[in-house]
Amino acid sequence: MTAAAEGSPPFRVTGARRSPLLQSEAAQGFALISPTFLYALILLVLPILVVIAHSFWTQDYLTIDHTFTLENYRIALTEPIYRDLLWRSLYISLTVSLLTVALAYPIAYFISFHGGRHKSLWLFLITIPFWTSYLLRVMSWKVILGYNGVLNSGLMGLGVIDEPSTALLYNSSAVIITLTHAWATFAILPIFVSLEKVDRTLVEAATDLGDGPARSFLRVTLPLSAPGVISAALIVMIPTVGDYVTPKLVGGKAGVMIANAIQAQFGKASNWPLGAALSVTTMVIVSLMAGATVLVIRALQRLAR
Repeated sequence: MTAAAEGSPPFRVTGARRSPLLQSEAAQGFALISPTFLYALILLVLPILVVIAHSFWTQDYLTIDHTFTLENYRIALTEPIYRDLLWRSLYISLTVSLLTVALAYPIAYFISFHGGRHKSLWLFLITIPFWTSYLLRVMSWKVILGYNGVLNSGLMGLGVIDEPSTALLYNSSAVIITLTHAWATFAILPIFVSLEKVDRTLVEAATDLGDGPARSFLRVTLPLSAPGVISAALIVMIPTVGDYVTPKLVGGKAGVMIANAIQAQFGKASNWPLGAALSVTTMVIVSLMAGATVLVIRALQRLAR
């Protein structure tokens, strides 16, 4: 009995009991991603929770009152100045998204279907503007659209206008133009990736069945590339709502966005709870708008089929 007891592996039964749980692929995968997941959770979710908590408090100069209140949300949703800034920001963001996708799709289509061996070169050339600072690119548009800028000088040289126009800069249109250029590459790349996945034999089959180029594009290429279009629209729309550098440099008073008001509340106004309420309100509305955008594009995709 002693030899049998000594010869039996004492931990084999325990290991056998634990193997279905600890040695499964799901458990091993979770063990691998859990540190990264927790790290991302701390960096992403924790700051959002702090902002949400601040939005329910009030502040008297440097003193924060932790008493629960909805006054900040009432101000954010009912005060005309914040309501107008929010709607202006949503309008600019949606307009920039539509313009960027509309301009990016033909470029991505050309590179994917007609780029040939030089696709990598075209993609490389598209990324060249990102070798410079975002701030410098915004300032370049300030030079182009300025009173004595490149565009006014060109129009005067062609005789289109007699004197420099003041309508090109410091308004919402200047913000839209600048943001459209700044985010164009971010829209081109996901659309290009989606177009690369389109099966060319399907396009050829549509042509063989009598579809012309336009009908083949609308019935085959565009629906199959819809995921890239959705991704591009969301990639552009969500960050542009929170942009405050561009409206501050080229927007003027007519181009101020909600992010500028949030920055002012956290800065000079020193009213963190109101700034937090404006941030949360904007985040919720943008999330709803992004979800609605996805649903609309998918509905159009089904109609195209």
